[in-house]
Amino acid sequence: MALILGAVLLAAAGGEMFLKSILGAALHLRVPKMVVATTLAAFATSSPELTVSTVAALAGQPEMGLGDALGSNVVNIALIFGLALLYGTVQTTRQDFGRDFYLALAVPVLSFFLIFDGRIERTEALLLLAVFLVWLVWTVHSALRQRDVTSVIEATELSAGRSLLLGVLGLGALVAAGRLFVSGATGIATAFAVDTFVIGAVVVAIGTSLPELVTVILSRLRGHDDVGVGTLIGSNLFNGLAIVGVAGAIHPIVAPMAEVALTLACGIIALLLLLPNHSGLIVRGRGFLLLMLYVGFVWATLTF
Repeated sequence: MALILGAVLLAAAGGEMFLKSILGAALHLRVPKMVVATTLAAFATSSPELTVSTVAALAGQPEMGLGDALGSNVVNIALIFGLALLYGTVQTTRQDFGRDFYLALAVPVLSFFLIFDGRIERTEALLLLAVFLVWLVWTVHSALRQRDVTSVIEATELSAGRSLLLGVLGLGALVAAGRLFVSGATGIATAFAVDTFVIGAVVVAIGTSLPELVTVILSRLRGHDDVGVGTLIGSNLFNGLAIVGVAGAIHPIVAPMAEVALTLACGIIALLLLLPNHSGLIVRGRGFLLLMLYVGFVWATLTF
């Protein structure tokens, strides 16, 4: 419990620095905050999942990495955004979601077909990595095109160097917080002899999603909802494509089909609940639905 408490305190401090770094990067690079959040911020906040999945795959337990990556996607939308919506309605448009959102919907479907036989082979993992690289190149190309027509950089109190330093320090604190949480929570779960995939999908996923949790909550409080939404969508893409791809490329993944299908289905439902209504609003009531979905996901996963 002491490790978990320390993780929460460290995450709060790191999150504040990391959010300032994201906003500073968007200004200095002269690209929309949504683009920075979907790429740089999403990659950074997904680094704990990448670490866990890589270490688990090298240790011959890639199913924990798979559970962490897919479970984190459910945590990102159902739990984290569900909590964020309790603060109030989010104003956005469907156009703001764009191709990244629809790709995030397509990735779980692709993953389901790849693991339909209960395995993800190295060639299938490389396919996921190839899709990820195509998306990343396209996103960077689009960002550079937007940069050409973006207005001159706004005044900011953060220099480029200080913005980078805050990002490194903030991310370091967030990753350390995630590791502390994982250590504390995994010890508790192991004591109760919980299945490896379940530990990854439920316990480890929450710890490695602490960076997203803190970033999104602080984005809401500071009035930067686009940063929060972009970070979650981008993080889902990194998790589903890059992280599962890396883990599977290191070691073929064998996982229980029923639990994987449940996790993928809950991830898709959570994303659909994220879509704004015709007025461009994601209303507070969606937050309660997302939280109910997450509770149902945890209950079903633990009882399988």
